[in-house]
Amino acid sequence: MVNKLLLSLSVFVFLSPVWGANILGLFSTFSPSHLLVHMSIMKSLADQGHNVTIVTNCKPKLAPHDNITLILAPASEERMRGVNEFVENSMKRKSHFIQAIFNTLTLIYSILGIQYDFVLHSQVKDIYENPHVNYDLLVLGYLFNDFQLGIAAKLQVPAILSWVGLPLAFVDDTVGNVYDPSYVPIVSFVTETTTQSTGLWWRMHNLFSWTMLKIFSIGNDFVMTFLYKHAFGNDSSMISYDEAKEKVSLLFYNYHSQSEGPVRPTVPQSIEIGGIQIKEQPDSLPQELAYFLDNATDGAIFFSLGTNIKLTFFEPQLLETIYQVLSHQHLRVIWKWDDQVPKPGNASNIYFHNWLPQDDILAHPNTKLFITHAGKGGVAEAQYHGVPMLALPVFADQPGNAQLMMASGFGISMDLLTLNKESLEKGIQEVLNNPVYRNNVRKFSDLYRDRPLTARQSVIYWTEYVMRHKGAYHLRSPIVKLSFMARYNLDVYAILLLIFVCSMIIFVFLLRFIVNTILLKTQFKTKIN
Repeated sequence: MVNKLLLSLSVFVFLSPVWGANILGLFSTFSPSHLLVHMSIMKSLADQGHNVTIVTNCKPKLAPHDNITLILAPASEERMRGVNEFVENSMKRKSHFIQAIFNTLTLIYSILGIQYDFVLHSQVKDIYENPHVNYDLLVLGYLFNDFQLGIAAKLQVPAILSWVGLPLAFVDDTVGNVYDPSYVPIVSFVTETTTQSTGLWWRMHNLFSWTMLKIFSIGNDFVMTFLYKHAFGNDSSMISYDEAKEKVSLLFYNYHSQSEGPVRPTVPQSIEIGGIQIKEQPDSLPQELAYFLDNATDGAIFFSLGTNIKLTFFEPQLLETIYQVLSHQHLRVIWKWDDQVPKPGNASNIYFHNWLPQDDILAHPNTKLFITHAGKGGVAEAQYHGVPMLALPVFADQPGNAQLMMASGFGISMDLLTLNKESLEKGIQEVLNNPVYRNNVRKFSDLYRDRPLTARQSVIYWTEYVMRHKGAYHLRSPIVKLSFMARYNLDVYAILLLIFVCSMIIFVFLLRFIVNTILLKTQFKTKIN
């Protein structure tokens, strides 16, 4: 009891603010689900008493807050069209490997356009060209936008990156995390994600994925350098892109390695805040929804494919198939539904709504199954609340998330494009009636919650640590200053190879000399005889 009291007191002391800092958050993401994670970080800092200014592409669902100033800098419809077309195409056809790479590059091109326009948006440009506030820190939502670190350089403040997904090789590179493909599974958008192993075939496959991402990372650096120069090149006082990258103080991961794995080495700058968007105490549900869920005596199924997968992208026959299966369940069903699409029917067991408090629904004891697209946020919330899942992944990291979820025994994954009534019904009944999935995810929930600090407390402590220590650059790994050649010892290997080749040449030369000498002596003796 005394130890718990001392621990609580120490946490209170650590997390008690000694000043109200001015913190700028820049989130140019097009995804509301990504924004939810970033906003949870910023709200934690605002609740702590810091003055927070947030500039974002899309409007967040945020209650008014005395310490938060919200500025919208929306992306153009033309830029968003490219993203929506990618998602819609992913809903209608399965791409082969080469096509998947091409589609991913097309998506990244659209994202880069959104990120570049964001920097030049008048609302954003006014902040770093004519600052009216002396900011102490920049929190930057990370998504192919390293060049936006130029804004931190302009404001002369340290930067913290916020990444919403699983560890990716090119994200790890920003702080120098070691990503050894011999045992750390590579998460990829275009190749199959695998669980941790050490077999020969697994390591070959993993090395191939790592090489693909490393090539992408090198190409990404060239693109970011180009965009950095175009966005900030007119200012002669600006530091270089490489110098701006070295000014990153921390990387916040929406991830918890102790429970989620894989076991891997990380540097002190890499801070895990998995589940930051999950409330420690769920909010009350809206009255109508609360009545519907509270009276689900047999339990309820929650069906949501997130914010990026719109029902207008679905083939009508697929929607009808899903409706027919869900409407005949003895459980109640809560279905996130877009208003622009007519409902397929009026089944009494289905509650349709265009906005649903996902975390609060998953926290409800009557929620028995979560049918999800396997976005990182939704999977984390289901894991936290101990709800088994049926995944219908579509694009980006979703197939990898679904595969890891299935390998952990928290549910099953199905192909949305080949779904039919029989397979969907069989999948639902498998997860509902097999207690293994619920038991596994509940055991995981205990691990996921067991931490010295909550995700919110970690955000507050480490953010204030960075500001107290003027960027906390003493945490920085030396690897971030190394060139690609030095980072992987390619120059050392080249010298060793040169020494080996030279040694072999000398050896061959000496061997030939010795052989020739012996032959000459033999011939000389023969002539004498």
